[in-house]
Amino acid sequence: MTESTSATVALPEAMTGRASPAKAAVGDKPVFAYIASLPQPQRGIAEAVDALAAKTLPDLQRSVKWGMSYYGVGDGWCFSCGGFASHVKLMFINGAELKPVPPVTPVGMGKATRGVELQSIDDLDERQIAAWMEQITSMPGVGGKKR
Repeated sequence: MTESTSATVALPEAMTGRASPAKAAVGDKPVFAYIASLPQPQRGIAEAVDALAAKTLPDLQRSVKWGMSYYGVGDGWCFSCGGFASHVKLMFINGAELKPVPPVTPVGMGKATRGVELQSIDDLDERQIAAWMEQITSMPGVGGKKR
């Protein structure tokens, strides 16, 4: 990720509908720009999540939606990664179906969404998160062809 931005954004404390003012856009470039706009340590955590997703899921698709990065394979989005004031929120749509079920139930992201809140790069359990990424892509995503 070499693209940078001149200004970082103020991140919200908690989920209030949007993680940032990043504009909705499909593709790698908007996601890389969103991640580059994050302050440290959130930027480093989001870069590591993005790199793990790219390594784990060969047909990865990226998008910015609701002020955070969204990831999917095939038809629909499977998980999101967004920067907040004290952490990065990695949420799996339909995550209640994952084994083991991720520990965090977010507010305002759907009843079946589950994930983890990463406060530092050391919180990133690559083996477990890669396993969740692989599992979640076998389930129906959201927002497929309805854009």
